[in-house]
Amino acid sequence: MRCQKTKFILSKKVTYLNCAYMSPMLKKVEKAGVKGIKQKRKPYHITPIDFFKTSDLVKKRFSSIIDCKNHNRIAIIPSASYGLANVVNNISIKEKDEIILLDEQFPSNVYPWLNLKERSKAKLVFIKRPDTLVDSGKKWNEEILAAITNKTKVVAIGNIHWACGTLFDLIAIRKKTAEVGALLIIDGTQSIGALPLSIEKIQPDALICAGYKWLMGPYSIGVAYYGNYFDKGIPIEDNWINRRGSENFSGLINYSDKYGELASRYNVGEQSNFILLPMLLAGLNQIESWGVKNIQDYCKNLISEEIKKVNQKKYWIEKENYRANHLFGIKQLDNKINLIEKLKSKKISVSIRGDKIRVSPHVYNDKREIKKLFECLT
Repeated sequence: MRCQKTKFILSKKVTYLNCAYMSPMLKKVEKAGVKGIKQKRKPYHITPIDFFKTSDLVKKRFSSIIDCKNHNRIAIIPSASYGLANVVNNISIKEKDEIILLDEQFPSNVYPWLNLKERSKAKLVFIKRPDTLVDSGKKWNEEILAAITNKTKVVAIGNIHWACGTLFDLIAIRKKTAEVGALLIIDGTQSIGALPLSIEKIQPDALICAGYKWLMGPYSIGVAYYGNYFDKGIPIEDNWINRRGSENFSGLINYSDKYGELASRYNVGEQSNFILLPMLLAGLNQIESWGVKNIQDYCKNLISEEIKKVNQKKYWIEKENYRANHLFGIKQLDNKINLIEKLKSKKISVSIRGDKIRVSPHVYNDKREIKKLFECLT
């Protein structure tokens, strides 16, 4: 794959290595948004079928990206926290049951579980990153697996750690959770769209994704996969469009006590958003065209040689076999240079998350930009 910078409108004065913060907007996505705004000028052209057509296409495209055979298992959500709220609202859990989370996880994947803990008197078990930086990713994965016991009812985890890019072995974790009858809930916001994941292989109980990062979509819309466990759940909101028969506008007053098929019950009200939904679809279409594996391989090709040159006495970066290539953290081991200020002065956009500098390149970056970043480390 070649650099795809021409598909974006990016300033030549800024080196944007911050897709984990927010993806820049593809020209195609912007065009879809403008078209949606113009469509609203003439609402008499918006037909009842338009309320469902684009959302159905989004579900099908997202299903293809995550290797899910049934697009009816996908729901349209406004945010990752909304998708997780539907999960937490439908989990049966009791006092002393254990919920496993990662330490320093993104807040949206912590607060819902804290609330559930208060309601149920269950126990939250936070798995901390090992104190040592040597084989840190390997040991962290081992500690997660060791923590899963017959008391475990839920493991809520990302495919990677959102701040440093450490990879988690979801297949091994799924196997262990299945052995003890625990649910596996994945926050895919920082991986889906840039790192391959197969629903068919992992069989998680839920996968929640915001749309404005690696899915190349706009803010305030996302997608979620819900497995068998949630087929008869109660959604956090009752709206007309997640009820069976909602396609028949003339019959909407024939109130139904039945929800739409499978994950349709978890669709947000106004899921048909005529501006945001076409934008998300345009982003998903582009990802499908590029190929998720190709995106990951492109990022690997960008960073691999430069990371090998890093002075390991001054900086720590997770080892390659336990790290994503589209997102990684740099931990400064000495304070001889003000790295953050140096990056700012060079107009290199990254994020500070905890004690690490989070770097997240994409296909709009080239090796010259990556070299510019790593030159700041010397």
